[in-house]
Amino acid sequence: MEARLREKLEALTRDHQQIAATMAKPEVAMNPDAYRKHARKYAELSELTHAFERYKHEEAGLHEAQRMLHNESDAELLELARDEYERLKASLTEREEELRLLLVPKDPNDTKNTIVEIRAGTGGEEAALFAADLFRMYSRFAEIRGWKIEVMNSNPTGLGGFKEICFRVAGDSVYSLMKWEGGVHRVQRVPDTETQGRIHTSAVTVAVLPEAEEVDIAVDPNDLQIDVYRSSGPGGQSVNTTDSAVRITHKPTGIVVICQDEKSQHKNKAQALRVLRARLLDIKIREEADARAENRRNQVRSGDRSEKIRTYNFPENRITDHRIHLSLYKLREILEGNLTELSDALNLADRAARLAQQDL
Repeated sequence: MEARLREKLEALTRDHQQIAATMAKPEVAMNPDAYRKHARKYAELSELTHAFERYKHEEAGLHEAQRMLHNESDAELLELARDEYERLKASLTEREEELRLLLVPKDPNDTKNTIVEIRAGTGGEEAALFAADLFRMYSRFAEIRGWKIEVMNSNPTGLGGFKEICFRVAGDSVYSLMKWEGGVHRVQRVPDTETQGRIHTSAVTVAVLPEAEEVDIAVDPNDLQIDVYRSSGPGGQSVNTTDSAVRITHKPTGIVVICQDEKSQHKNKAQALRVLRARLLDIKIREEADARAENRRNQVRSGDRSEKIRTYNFPENRITDHRIHLSLYKLREILEGNLTELSDALNLADRAARLAQQDL
């Protein structure tokens, strides 16, 4: 292992030990916010430090096997030492690569819940129907992963599509997998209404926002204009007869959030504030990413919502992710929520790009 890499790992191991000592202090243990902050950092470093301990343990074994090869005269023991030396040498190469990958900075938002907004783009009713297909795909994916989905706002069409739908996904490390879905999704298929059998191309835009906690984004109530009105569209009798719908305008940015799917005005207001904080955090993330534009060019995810990220070709049963030039001929299986192969490939490509930037 290179000296520079070892020095970095030793320094992070010391940081890990120091954080553990800090968490044990009464003033930190009694402060939930401070303890949570340190615990998150401790957990982030734990996998790395444990992997480094395994590396050092096997490295010691390699040195012992090497010593035996130089000093042992018994043929049988020499053979055993040689086998152990070769095994540990190969294992240490793998361990070092694992450590390099673990050193790649993780997205601090990966553990957050996520707010997803799907909007029909070009293609009219066909785009709205595909927006509904995507919502179903993400719902099935969430079910497979054991996540919970909560619809926050929707604008359905008469044929079962959505002009737009906004929903929250809660669970374990949601954003780490869902973040790859942000961008333009293009669909090529023959619509049910097409009598000539011609293939139509439509587009749907997906925005994926890490859910912001109040500690992430502070919203000044004086910056908000809150309007209430009667909900529109399908719903229970109270939905359309009471002022339960809420529209929040964030005056400094001009962001407008509408929530009307809940019967309670209070619940709709809480949902709208969630979406607002997520959008404000998204702006903050994009500004920080723009400041690192040179590095960002080399990463898998550009973050540009106008970027065409994926094509769903029904006649060929093909789905193509244009960011990593991956085509899978299992479109219908993926639309049933089996997104793991895609998200794993995107995560791997992103980690490889980030690793190349680390120069370790």
